[in-house]
Amino acid sequence: MLFKRGLDEDMAWNPARDVDWDTLRARHMDANVEPVWLESTDPSYILYTSGTTGKPKGVQRDTGGYAVALAASMKHIYTGQAGETMFTSSDIGWVVGHSYIVYGPLIAGMTTIIYEGLPIRPDPGIWWKIVQDNQVNIMFTSPTAVRVLKKQPPEYLTKYDVSSLRSLYLAGEPLDEPTARWIADALKVNIIDNYWQTETGWPILSSVPAIEDSPRKFGSPGFAVYGFDLKLLDERTGLEVGTSEKGVLTAVPPLPPGCLTTVWGDDKRFVNTYFSNFENALVYSSFDWATQDADGYYFILGRTDDVINVAGHRLGTREIEEAVSAHPNVAEVAVVGVHDEVKGQAVMAFAVVKDASRVATPEAVAAMEKEVMATVDKELGAIARPARVCFVTLLPKTRSGKLLRRSIQALAEGREAGDLTTLDDPSALEQIKAAVASWKAGK
Repeated sequence: MLFKRGLDEDMAWNPARDVDWDTLRARHMDANVEPVWLESTDPSYILYTSGTTGKPKGVQRDTGGYAVALAASMKHIYTGQAGETMFTSSDIGWVVGHSYIVYGPLIAGMTTIIYEGLPIRPDPGIWWKIVQDNQVNIMFTSPTAVRVLKKQPPEYLTKYDVSSLRSLYLAGEPLDEPTARWIADALKVNIIDNYWQTETGWPILSSVPAIEDSPRKFGSPGFAVYGFDLKLLDERTGLEVGTSEKGVLTAVPPLPPGCLTTVWGDDKRFVNTYFSNFENALVYSSFDWATQDADGYYFILGRTDDVINVAGHRLGTREIEEAVSAHPNVAEVAVVGVHDEVKGQAVMAFAVVKDASRVATPEAVAAMEKEVMATVDKELGAIARPARVCFVTLLPKTRSGKLLRRSIQALAEGREAGDLTTLDDPSALEQIKAAVASWKAGK
């Protein structure tokens, strides 16, 4: 489905001139629309859905500020030009959907494409056929979706002409270096990782090609985007960590336009949830671990509640997943920490392989598992080695492509999987249950 930019005569938009956002906002306020009002005097834009749980988040944004943020990010980060075409492969209901399927491209005067379907149906070349047929210039998808394509026949990546595609943007999950290199080599286009949250509505970390096209490092979303004053803080002391040391990614307020301004109807919850995590620092917490290297590039390691504590060593799930993905036959992987009486937690990995014949027999599975463990030893050291690597054909994900690690962990520990409202394919959880049962039976 295609949407072309267009407004009625009263709202006629000329891409050659700057947008008068005050006028646009005033017209919105004068329109025959019933806005949601809180104690403030501005209408609000409410984002209801969590990409992981499917439950309401109730994020309140300033309408005018949201539009300004999207206009700026479309121009400077996504380099969209009036008359070009953007393809964002996300569900319309998630924050990426309304930000970069609907509002962002249309504000920028671009044609936008809505595709309701998987990247492998009717075949694994469907995305690239869409790019070819519609002369797509900018594409936005998730690392998880790209990992799905890694286990498909490679000829689908070269079947269609994607020469119109200038850049492929990836966000939603940490992008591991092997996946970034794989898709870059396959498509021969710019791969731009960017990191943001439902709460911010636009990138916190990214390259900003239209301002300064800095070199990109695979595995890193780049630098702080304009408007964000970021700090990596030690979770216990609240002090800034050093180069390459792990810390919680935080932002010093005020947050830039487009970010949440409160939680709908609950200002106290807004402050307590996002700004009260450090006793000696008033900062917005992203609840994500990150590091920053000597060149200033940030690397996202995963959620603070996804950290695995193995014999006193705190390991990010992203770190171990990237090490597992370094094995040439691993297409995608989910790593969780499972309760262990001796070590506190043990690392358990669930991996999807590219070549299923490599895990077709019990002997082949055992050999493959040893290879993966050896790869992790080489990449991170023995402390990060999984206690078990289970092989499945698909992983439990939301319809927007996020891994349901909490559900996987719950099943691995013998608990209920929790809220599965957004689960894409129920058979994925059945495979996890079977793998866990097999593991426990063989102990």
